[in-house]
Amino acid sequence: MNLTDLPADLLAERPHLFAAATVPVAAADHARMGELITAIEGVIALPVWQARAQKVDGVTTGNPRGTSGMASGVFMGYDFHLTDAGPQLIEINTNAGGGLLAALQAGGNDGSASDVLAAYVAMFRAEYAECAACAEFGGRELKTLAIVDTQPATQYLYPEFLAFEQLFAAQGIRAIVCDPDDLMLCHGGLWFEETRIDLVYNRLTDFTFSEPRHAVLREAWLDGVATITPHPRLHALYADKRNLVALTDDALLASWGVAVETRRVLLAGIPRTESVTPVRAADFWARRRQLFFKPAAGFGSKAAYRGDKLTKRVFDEILAGDYVAQEFAPPSTINIELNGEMIQLKVDLRNYVYRGVVQLVAARLYQGQTTNFRTPGGGFARVDST
Repeated sequence: MNLTDLPADLLAERPHLFAAATVPVAAADHARMGELITAIEGVIALPVWQARAQKVDGVTTGNPRGTSGMASGVFMGYDFHLTDAGPQLIEINTNAGGGLLAALQAGGNDGSASDVLAAYVAMFRAEYAECAACAEFGGRELKTLAIVDTQPATQYLYPEFLAFEQLFAAQGIRAIVCDPDDLMLCHGGLWFEETRIDLVYNRLTDFTFSEPRHAVLREAWLDGVATITPHPRLHALYADKRNLVALTDDALLASWGVAVETRRVLLAGIPRTESVTPVRAADFWARRRQLFFKPAAGFGSKAAYRGDKLTKRVFDEILAGDYVAQEFAPPSTINIELNGEMIQLKVDLRNYVYRGVVQLVAARLYQGQTTNFRTPGGGFARVDST
């Protein structure tokens, strides 16, 4: 399977989806990113961490009926900036898009991405096998899968949804791309028209399924009638930005019994993060130029602000919201040639991870305040390990 198998017109409509550049990343930096991911996974496995993720913003995120409670989910994204102090974790995402497109880009046209693609398919099979519904269905194999997003054909990464259709079809799995409104609960299962859905690959950004139109998905997940991945509990465990506050609080980690070496890795690899409160407004305003402000439940850099760009009006909005402030870790840069001129682009490194194992590392190139797919010459880029 190659990128050339995707509709050329859709790719042409997204001229900044892929960058022609290759980003060199030292083996030592790969090792440090992997070490940090392992440290985070170890903390998240602690009973105290599991307990604190039972309820977020008034929404229960406990284990659905019959599940093992394992913290798993497809395409976990650990996003890093490369700095003079080494890789710095900027955030964790539970529905990190682009993993399949990045693998196809890295593989080129010679099929060298086949091992990664096989691992991706195995990942979805493993998710299904963990679900209680699998036993109720007699232990049958994964046969039907729904890739769910709001009006999927309008999404920027829609070409990836089509790529997944092809990938799964080649493995005998029917994949249906649909809107959540297209799904219904009946006869003890989750259905798309007359097809019972074994697994939902969830690409929604309503991480807790709290919107009324997502009630069907929430009920299907809680009742264990279909595998939903990623799911609300996973977001509470990993991706809520307030988790970064705990992961950079040495005293709190020590009180939980986290080993000294693990704490060292966490504090060295995650910029210190704090909850923003009105009572400390003067302190945060005075230090704003060294901080990056993010909404606790945000995604995709929405409503995120560099402190040195803040106006007083926006800062007041931050104080009224639910924000965290992270020490600013500037991204590395790469020079590329575009239309006969050299330009400088910023680099974000995304580790696609499943159950603590890094499956692929891809770069995203951009200009501006945050990662985007609007920069000429930017987009997903290959990573070359040096």
